[in-house]
Amino acid sequence: MTGQSRPAAQSTTGPSAVWPPVLWPVVQVGHLARRRFDTIFAVEGLNGQQFGVLSALADGDDLSSSDLARAILVRPQSMAALIDSLVQRGLVERHGPRGRGRRAPIRLTRDGHDVLTRVRPLVASLASRDVIGLDTDETTQLRHLLAKLRSALVAQEPGTEPEPESGSEP
Repeated sequence: MTGQSRPAAQSTTGPSAVWPPVLWPVVQVGHLARRRFDTIFAVEGLNGQQFGVLSALADGDDLSSSDLARAILVRPQSMAALIDSLVQRGLVERHGPRGRGRRAPIRLTRDGHDVLTRVRPLVASLASRDVIGLDTDETTQLRHLLAKLRSALVAQEPGTEPEPESGSEP
């Protein structure tokens, strides 16, 4: 079959089903985007989750570990090690007693702000037309659709509440 194109695979689940399912290209784009982000974050020795925590704290609010877990879509159980890694690097600090059932607010430090100041322009550069191939209107539309998709998927996660339909910025 070299040189010949094959017809698109048809679904056996019904005439309205689309193949591949819409989430599959999202996964593929996610893998490609993650590679770009990982390259940027590596400059500061960060990973995506750490960047997410720093970004969530950037507006000056003190957030709890569970607030941060919701903000970056990770399980609360994984936050302790993540926060500890950022505390050790001096990028965030805890306020108040730490312990089960106690709220220990987490705050961005000056060093954390400095890291974000260096990384955010690099992250923003990934939104250029040269990188993503979309004009301003298409980017706005995609941002809206992805926020809607994210909200729908989060709402289906066990133990979560639906999120507001906002295009939360990193």
